[in-house]
Amino acid sequence: MSTIAIPRDTPAPGGPSALDVEAVRADFPILGREVNGQPLVYLDSANTSQKPRQVLDALTDYYQSHNANVARSVHTLGTESTEAYEGARAKLAAFVNAGSPDEVVFTKNSTEAINLVAYAFSNASTGAAIGADPRFRLGPGDEVVISEMEHHSNIVPWQLLCERTGATLRWFGLTEDGRLDESQLNELVTERTKLVSLVHMSNILGTVNDLTAITRRVREVGALLLLDCSQSVPHRPVDVAALDADFIVFTGHKMCGPTGIGVLWGRAALLAAMPPVLGGGSMIETVAMSGSTFAAPPARFEAGTPPIAQAVGLGTAVDYLTGLGMPAVAAHEQRITGYALEALATVPGLRIVGPPGPHGRGGTVSFAVDGIHPHDVGQILDAQGVQVRVGHHCARPVCVRYGVPATTRASFYLYTTTGEVDALVRGLEKARKVFG
Repeated sequence: MSTIAIPRDTPAPGGPSALDVEAVRADFPILGREVNGQPLVYLDSANTSQKPRQVLDALTDYYQSHNANVARSVHTLGTESTEAYEGARAKLAAFVNAGSPDEVVFTKNSTEAINLVAYAFSNASTGAAIGADPRFRLGPGDEVVISEMEHHSNIVPWQLLCERTGATLRWFGLTEDGRLDESQLNELVTERTKLVSLVHMSNILGTVNDLTAITRRVREVGALLLLDCSQSVPHRPVDVAALDADFIVFTGHKMCGPTGIGVLWGRAALLAAMPPVLGGGSMIETVAMSGSTFAAPPARFEAGTPPIAQAVGLGTAVDYLTGLGMPAVAAHEQRITGYALEALATVPGLRIVGPPGPHGRGGTVSFAVDGIHPHDVGQILDAQGVQVRVGHHCARPVCVRYGVPATTRASFYLYTTTGEVDALVRGLEKARKVFG
């Protein structure tokens, strides 16, 4: 295979400084291992990112030296644990330019964060929800709008909500080149729309959605806007004020943090108006046998013992990413993605599903190879040490839209090198030879 003549890790004139990728890779112990006797080539970061030593050390230090429950104790360990947990919340708030740490609700992951909002709508819409904020009340005649591009986590909760409330679910279609089809925007988002919930960056197409027109329309009709930022927050600067969303969700394990921790960010006034979803300890103000009152956000939505160590680890991951600079992370991934798109174009019979060029897309590239099932592609690549994802990627409607049974997905991050892209292409050439 001839390599592609793209400058490697060279910053654009006037742009952010380039990452020292070898120094970054040295922070990730797992990248030094072998798989099937081959150097590990990890190209599955859209699924979950690897973790730097700094995060691993933070988790160990928390459990070894500070482990205690939060918000319940006045002893030293409890105070230290609470300070670390709330300190992580403050770091996350600053990372996305939230107005206050109280706008950050810790959840298990993005899926739980989306479901939290969906069940808040459901609770506000029941007959018992007297006095519930009308912005969260749904019934027959009301509509929720999503898109054909969504992860299943941003489809199924809204289907279930509409079934419970009698509301109608509608969606944006997709263009041939993997973009949202906004041609019927004004007919799709109307005065009947109560919520629009869309992905910021697609986990299968790599598309980064320009939501300017949709956001303007959402404001015109008085609906709420939720953005699934699971793939964007880890990879590029995200500013909730600039996005003008009402809620965003993202997850720690895709941004160098631990599993089991995610974030719901919401406007303070909206979180204050939302009814609780889970009941129990820590989310209450007072409890009597005749009834209970509830704490202010974010505690209202964090019933029970929270993922304390995971939050501390995620806070450290934010420190790590902030130290590198998110503009530099985004610029590196753009260079890698451009290199990968050109390199993959040299593979005969390979079809990219999604935007064909690097503009308006992130470091996720899904493709199909003529005559070879993605599972077979994945097995051949794994034998070469190349780790990719195969299947629907929890986005089956996208596969149906583009007429593919499944795809192979290579996804890049701050530690990806052009040499790893070359290894991917060599593996694909081997797969073509094996399967004729």
